[in-house]
Amino acid sequence: MFDFDARAVFRILTPVILAAGCAAALAQAPDPTERRNMELVAYHDLQGRSAYQPLVHAQGGRWIAYIGLHGGHLPNALSGKTEPNGTAILDVTDPRQPKMLAHIPGAPGAGAQMVRVCDGSALPRAGSALPRADPRSVYLLRPFGNSAQEVWNVADPARPVLVSTVAGGLQGTHKNWWECDSGIAYLVSGVPGWRTSRMTQIFDLGNPAKPVFIRNFGLPGQEPGARGSVPTELHGPISTGPKGGRVYFGYGTSSYGILQIVDRDKLLQGPREPTRENLLYPQLGRLDLGPDAGAHTAFPVLGMDRAGARDFVVVTGESLAEDCREPRQKAWMVDVSTEARPRVVANWTVDEASGDFCRRGGRFGTHSSNESFAPIYYRRIMFFAHFNAGVRAVDIRDPAHPKEIGYYIPAPGGSGATYTNNVEVDERGYIYIVDRVGGGMHILELTGPARAIAALK
Repeated sequence: MFDFDARAVFRILTPVILAAGCAAALAQAPDPTERRNMELVAYHDLQGRSAYQPLVHAQGGRWIAYIGLHGGHLPNALSGKTEPNGTAILDVTDPRQPKMLAHIPGAPGAGAQMVRVCDGSALPRAGSALPRADPRSVYLLRPFGNSAQEVWNVADPARPVLVSTVAGGLQGTHKNWWECDSGIAYLVSGVPGWRTSRMTQIFDLGNPAKPVFIRNFGLPGQEPGARGSVPTELHGPISTGPKGGRVYFGYGTSSYGILQIVDRDKLLQGPREPTRENLLYPQLGRLDLGPDAGAHTAFPVLGMDRAGARDFVVVTGESLAEDCREPRQKAWMVDVSTEARPRVVANWTVDEASGDFCRRGGRFGTHSSNESFAPIYYRRIMFFAHFNAGVRAVDIRDPAHPKEIGYYIPAPGGSGATYTNNVEVDERGYIYIVDRVGGGMHILELTGPARAIAALK
């Protein structure tokens, strides 16, 4: 028989049992993220800066992410200085290891919320009397706070160089659009004398070092000298360029939203004096969404059926109030096949009860959609930033019946809430979401059935 010393065995086994228990507890610890058919590839804290718009551009054999930032002041580990938030530049060539390359300071207290990027080699000649853009350059267009528009050369993204101030003395600058194939830029600005804080200034930036002003544009009633009520201010345009011939303007972020469809050639070549008649001349159609819906983003999804005859614009409103103290902001599927009579055929939002979102804190509702025309997703899947409901992937192949197919909700940050503010995709299929209250950038990818819908390899 063995001389069994239970106490000795207990002393030997206890650390093993405890270690095994701790390991099991760690393995079973709840993941603070919530997700379906979407997985995290990598994360970057963006130095804790409040982020607005991401854009990812292929240049020089690399993929570079440009992130527009809200106002604030934080230390920059690259320069050793405390800098006002502006534009963060990251190398995401390896999406699993994003690397901060530079931070361009913005306007104190106001940041530089938006970014657009064009290769100099893609920009055409600006005008017969002007040289074309430097083909070796890569140009970044951004608002400087609320007072100006700037262009930077980011051919070496680690060493940005200011090229020009396109327009100054403004107010309310915001969500621009730049046609790289024509050089035409639609700049959201507030111009003294106009009756709204945001309208459109159009410039030829075919040579960004020599900006050429074309005209001011807005809704009738916003122009200088007009009388009566003033239509809601512009949020941003999206153009289909010379080939598509249309510009889609979204006015009003969270209420009295307006979708305006404009003939691009008439806008650029028509009479420019800001009279009511001249402002109406290029308009092909208009849809007023009413007091409870905004038009933060108006993204065209054209040629949806097999015959390519059905055209849609996905209009997304912006949630502004916390804890659901406002009408729910949604995405609206608008049929614009008959441009003079655009009509809503469906809307989409997240079911609040699915996550008890009104009790989580922060905003609940849409803010924006992706704006990339990357063929991987175009006409198939759209992504919507939904604040405390994270990012949502929606199958739009049947525009009358949009269907959610995936989501990713980052863990709450220091504010106690998730504020997924904007989303963008690149042509490789990666999804980039950024947080409004310093929660950084998450790089994601689709998985499972959702991935099968996209044109991914």
